[in-house]
Amino acid sequence: MNHAVRAAGPLPDGIPGAAGAFGALLAEVQARRDEFAAQRHLSPDIIERLRQMGVYRALVARRFGGDERSPGEFCQMIERIAQADGSAGWVASFGAAAAYLAALPEATLEQVYAQGPDVVFAGGLFPLQPALRTPEGFRVSGCWKFASGCMGASLIGAGISVPGEEKGGLPRVAVMPADRVTIRPNWDVIGLQGTGSHDVVIEDVLVPEAWTLIRGGAASVDSPVYRYPTMALAAQVLAVVGLGVARAALDEVTELAGGRVSITGAPRMADRPYVQSEVARAEAMLRASRAFFYEATETVWRTVLAGDPAPAGQVALLRLASTHAARASAQVARIACGLAGTTAIYSGHALARAMCDSLVVSQHAFLSEGTLQSAGRLLLGLPGTPGFP
Repeated sequence: MNHAVRAAGPLPDGIPGAAGAFGALLAEVQARRDEFAAQRHLSPDIIERLRQMGVYRALVARRFGGDERSPGEFCQMIERIAQADGSAGWVASFGAAAAYLAALPEATLEQVYAQGPDVVFAGGLFPLQPALRTPEGFRVSGCWKFASGCMGASLIGAGISVPGEEKGGLPRVAVMPADRVTIRPNWDVIGLQGTGSHDVVIEDVLVPEAWTLIRGGAASVDSPVYRYPTMALAAQVLAVVGLGVARAALDEVTELAGGRVSITGAPRMADRPYVQSEVARAEAMLRASRAFFYEATETVWRTVLAGDPAPAGQVALLRLASTHAARASAQVARIACGLAGTTAIYSGHALARAMCDSLVVSQHAFLSEGTLQSAGRLLLGLPGTPGFP
């Protein structure tokens, strides 16, 4: 089936609804998701359409021409894109990299946004590769994994380690034009196949120190969107992809359930008691996890807007809500796929794709089992683990 994308929630103000350009983009993304999966990356024209819809300027400060939307608004945008296609939502989520880039020196940011705020950034941050510090900058070489969206990026970041440098456990990132980087096309996975999360290879590129940043470090310019907890936001924009994928899966199985009877002569899916119970359970699970996610988001945003730093307890709830959303979404997608029986076992079926996409989301390091333990420590008044929240 290839249904219209059903709303996960109200669109942020200023973004056209289902009848506008945003809705048209979602319909095209949904229609072309097999194309993205087959070629292992989003097509360039879709990246350009995402740029035009403001995905990459959404979290850029107004002083650089950006929209400076709230994290909640950005997450709603990504959630809706992920309903159309998980891979497209994942790639679009890296519009949140504007929060990383804000840690570059102010003069560098002026150069980054000199041609406008719609800058597409991708990063291959791990494993950290040693870089030699010289008077001119850092000599960077190595190979980095999981550079999602690198095929359509204009800037690439690479995680480096510098001998003797102490950064409180936060990695330094070297930022350079994409044409200085070689992409090694080796993304061969069961889920999020269209993200183009290939390896990137860099060979002896000199990166001036002014073009490096500490990921998760303080922004060099002041703006509410840059005072929002950066690492928590990085987890959120990935988790919300799972919410969008799960919503699409549940909608798919709901429509499927009202269709024809089984070839075995069994009643329609919708008339089977166990299907009724499972759909209700999945709906409640998805809505509850989504409500927790956006409640935690808005709580921290209100704190930031008031001029206060978000306390550790609030940020821990952000991380917890993100991990919970990703895991609940994967469970909802699995339920939906299971209810469809053999209908969903075919390669490329929307429910099989949703199950695999949501599984990959939930297995990201930012959303791992360890984040639950770290959040629990803070909720119990124990010291946090390094890098968390």
